[in-house]
Amino acid sequence: MAALEVGAKAPDFELKDTAGNAVRLSDLLREGKPVILAFYPAAFSPVCGDEMSLYQETRDEFERLGAKVVGISVDNTWSLAAFAKAQGITFPLLSDFHPKGEGARKYGVMRDDGITERALFIIDPDGIVRYSYVSPILENPGGDRLLDALEEMRKAPAA
Repeated sequence: MAALEVGAKAPDFELKDTAGNAVRLSDLLREGKPVILAFYPAAFSPVCGDEMSLYQETRDEFERLGAKVVGISVDNTWSLAAFAKAQGITFPLLSDFHPKGEGARKYGVMRDDGITERALFIIDPDGIVRYSYVSPILENPGGDRLLDALEEMRKAPAA
């Protein structure tokens, strides 16, 4: 299974946030802003902690460019709540725990070993994938590529 490519319609999903509330991609998109979906393998792993902390630090820049970031892993909601607290993460972290990896499968980033790929997608307000990147699993993809993609989206003429 390959990750969704740029131009694909982003599949809707319903996942639980750290408080156990249902969150749907379609609801996030109703805000009229691009949504960054940051799939990461596991809370409390070193690379994932660094990656999510970086997105927390970069959050103001994402918001300046009109985007909202959301982290997604196959960890349960309690683990994600503890991870968010420990890392100081205030953006939404969503649990793709049950059925395990259902959301990640829709995006082509669920691995056979039970974790997700480290993958980034930017979904525009119309629900179209405007950016897609799968990083090597042990490598933090950083934030520059997301900021560059968001800048390019702002420059692109309206369809």
